[in-house]
Amino acid sequence: MTDPAARADFIRAHLPVTPVPGIPSLRLHKAGPASGVGRLGDAAPYWAYWWAGGLVLARYLLAHPEQVAGRRVFDLGAGSGLVGIAAARAGATRVVASEIDPHAQVAIALNAALNDVHVAAIEGDCTGGDVPPVDLVLVGDVFYAPDVAARVTAFLDRCVAAGVTVLVGDPGRAPLPVARLTLLAQDAVAETGTARPAAVYAYHAP
Repeated sequence: MTDPAARADFIRAHLPVTPVPGIPSLRLHKAGPASGVGRLGDAAPYWAYWWAGGLVLARYLLAHPEQVAGRRVFDLGAGSGLVGIAAARAGATRVVASEIDPHAQVAIALNAALNDVHVAAIEGDCTGGDVPPVDLVLVGDVFYAPDVAARVTAFLDRCVAAGVTVLVGDPGRAPLPVARLTLLAQDAVAETGTARPAAVYAYHAP
């Protein structure tokens, strides 16, 4: 499925609009057992679900709007767009969502519209490129594999060196660069069913 309109039609038809756990003011298209998202391609459809790091980071931004109000925000590995949508709701002046999955880009636009905010979605792996012209980079659930974590860490190091603030949301996966993180908040969030602990960190240079 390569046509963006067809992707949007599939998401509307098969991924019901669902309130976000612990953040009922936000709603997302979310896959269920019968959604058939596996038919959409070879890439794992991470964008069709919410994850612990994104949940705790979105909740933190809404509880602490001073972190994003009036700032330009870059949501790295945005998935469903949850974190960027929360940033927009909290008063960010502009939100750009970076996602390599074209289905995710369509989902981000649909989810942003559902929540009455605007997110400018872009395609491609941004970790090898220049530091984006933003004030704040948000990173939820990106440290899930060693190779991805290495690329993301190098990119975030460049962002911090350029004076950009970085916030990370994660449930404590093994590749997390803990030496670069300072704990800001911790909470229990429910990806599916039972809640699990996850945390928000400030990212700093090594």
